[in-house]
Amino acid sequence: MKFKDELIKELKANSNRETAIPMENYMKNNFPFLGIKTENRRAIFKAVYEKHKPEIKLNYREISWQLYQEKEREIHQCAIDLIQKEIKKKFVIEDIQFIEKLIIKNSWWDSVDTIAKYLVGGYLEQFTAETLKVIERFSDAENMWLNRTAIIFQLGYKEKTNFDLLKAECEKHKHSKEFFIQKAIGWALRDYSRFNPNGVKLYVESTNLKPLSLKEALRLL
Repeated sequence: MKFKDELIKELKANSNRETAIPMENYMKNNFPFLGIKTENRRAIFKAVYEKHKPEIKLNYREISWQLYQEKEREIHQCAIDLIQKEIKKKFVIEDIQFIEKLIIKNSWWDSVDTIAKYLVGGYLEQFTAETLKVIERFSDAENMWLNRTAIIFQLGYKEKTNFDLLKAECEKHKHSKEFFIQKAIGWALRDYSRFNPNGVKLYVESTNLKPLSLKEALRLL
């Protein structure tokens, strides 16, 4: 049995409808859930992964994408776990197209935030010369989740954050009425305030952010 088929079989064998209902409600019923808690899901994934390493190493991008076509959210989460595990520091230049497909399919904050930080962030750490081109394209897109990604992709960069780029993204989207954009602006600024509190404070004081963005940005200051 192939990795994908065995993983789905094991996940479905551990489904729990009673647990699934509150999970679905929490995610605004955007996706059906199997009702598998994170710790258990990861244990199942690890056990099946260990049995199929050669297959995975040869074709992890395609396997991840196949898993992402399934309906259940835990399977989507396994797809992201797989690509994140395998592709780290091994990106190729064309991977941004694959990553973009992951962002815009099955979009919700739980998937997009992981993809933004670890896949887009990791890709642009490896291909720094692509940063402005990629982020401008995402930022200008009509897709709100690509816009959110452009704002938060530097969450793992810490003191290496390009603050000028972050401020430019905040300025560009600060009038947005979208909850997830307002939240992203505040989150990105709050995260960077751990490394440059004065810079964030000065920026926040000199611009006109939405109340939600402002509240989130100043949470640590």
